[in-house]
Amino acid sequence: MEPDRTMRGRLRDIVAGLSLASMNIPQVLGYTRIAQMPAVTGLYTVLLPLIAFAGFGASRHLVVAADSATAAIFSSALGRMAVPGSAHYMALVSTVALLSAGFLLVARLFRLGFLADFLSRTVLVGFMAGVGVQVALAMTRDMLGIDVTAHNTMLQLFQTVQRLPRLNGPTLLLSAGIVAVIMAGERLAPRLPLPLLTVMGAIVASMMFDLAGHGIAIIGPIESGLPHLHLPDISWNEMLALLPVTTSCVFVIIAQSAATSRAFAQRFHDRVNDNADILGLAAANAAAGLSGTFSVNGSPTQTAMAVQAGARTQLAQLTFAAITMIVLLFLTGPLQYLPRCVLASIVFTVALGMIDRRAMMAIYRESPGECGLALATAAAVISIGVEQGIFLAIALSLFRHVRHSYEPHTMLLCYDMHSGLLEPQPVSTGVQTAPGIVLYRFCADLFYANSMRFVSDIRSLVAPARTQPDCIVVDASAITDIDFSAASDLRDLFTDLRQQGVRIIFGRVTPYLRADMDRHRITPVIGTQNIYAQLHTAMAAAEHIVNMLPLPERASLPAAPPLP
Repeated sequence: MEPDRTMRGRLRDIVAGLSLASMNIPQVLGYTRIAQMPAVTGLYTVLLPLIAFAGFGASRHLVVAADSATAAIFSSALGRMAVPGSAHYMALVSTVALLSAGFLLVARLFRLGFLADFLSRTVLVGFMAGVGVQVALAMTRDMLGIDVTAHNTMLQLFQTVQRLPRLNGPTLLLSAGIVAVIMAGERLAPRLPLPLLTVMGAIVASMMFDLAGHGIAIIGPIESGLPHLHLPDISWNEMLALLPVTTSCVFVIIAQSAATSRAFAQRFHDRVNDNADILGLAAANAAAGLSGTFSVNGSPTQTAMAVQAGARTQLAQLTFAAITMIVLLFLTGPLQYLPRCVLASIVFTVALGMIDRRAMMAIYRESPGECGLALATAAAVISIGVEQGIFLAIALSLFRHVRHSYEPHTMLLCYDMHSGLLEPQPVSTGVQTAPGIVLYRFCADLFYANSMRFVSDIRSLVAPARTQPDCIVVDASAITDIDFSAASDLRDLFTDLRQQGVRIIFGRVTPYLRADMDRHRITPVIGTQNIYAQLHTAMAAAEHIVNMLPLPERASLPAAPPLP
């Protein structure tokens, strides 16, 4: 039974690789327009780089190939150093790929894959939705037969609307028909490789009915043959000049590839090894540079295409590379007849599938604030670009986390009169856990931004002289770290409390917190005998202190209100 299941899985991946090739080969040819490179170099990006990543990378789903984000970055910079499309320009582009491989190898040695840990699931949902909208809008120009020159998504949309009067009627009709067939087929025959059949049918129809003669744009002639491995010939000064643009490309490669691999790993409950993926990306870019093509990246669109086609392992990508080799050797002639609008329509349907509306609604129902973060990520990707959107999303995630630490939950723990157990209550003046004792919990590490919250809470508990406690027990179970600024505030607070006759006792103190208390000279202020590893021993110490004091007659204490 198990061998049959394995065989079926391999067959499914091979079929998915065929379908992936039918959709992605024309797409990578389109990316050469952004990179300002010869069309055949787009095919080179899905030959040796795919094999290299499959050999060294860890992701079962990530498709590494040409990508619009990195292509736009280096083309705008290198266009000022050499004539686009020239031999010198191609050498510079290949050098950027080789330098990217070197930088990625350094990133792997320093285990920088941890940077991907800052991409939450919320951010990934927003990221994929933003890329989906971005790609869908980019495809509308070829679906309408309109020439758009802008790289920014919002400028593309503006130019598309501005040039709507010039749309090509036959192109629009063919695009609408392709989209309708694919979307209907996904519902009625989801296992049928419709994109592959659509591409083959479109090539045959274009050759038979001369679609180019009716105003429908086709891909055009493509050079045949396999790439020749060589080192690009550029000067040392030119190599130094390429370092800034290479750095930008590497940041995008790491961030976008990590976001994409994690998004699909979570969908299929796979393990993630970001450092191994970085090594795979380094190998892929080295193969790209040596084969005379441009930087490659983990592509969210092409990965979505692979998953939609049924790919579950890198066998699909290896099949894709084998098909690319066959195309380079024998099939560049028929491929030139493929209408651009057919490719754009297929990619358009895939882009719509990247917008996970169910996941977005689930986030909204459980956490409207995090849904806002996902929408902000999507909006940033659409408006300012993929790379900026990812970094903004990471910054927003960190800001949201810091905001929670800046305004942590604080509470008093009081005995419930029915169960006799300690229950959380809001911090209120005059409320005590037991006569003369207040048990206070601060639910975050103490640092410069939230230490005054701790100070103000404690001062409010000792403010009324009539009900001033003799001991304040701090439940430190959530505190593992105290920074320099917070320690200074705490020393001043505890010194004042000692002068007022109020004893501070810490319970549930971890070794990490105790080390910080010793280093920041908090321990001498409150006394070693007032620091405990367990909460019950801290409470027992407080009760002993209170019972030993000559306490005055205490007024009845107000009941603690319930938490809202």
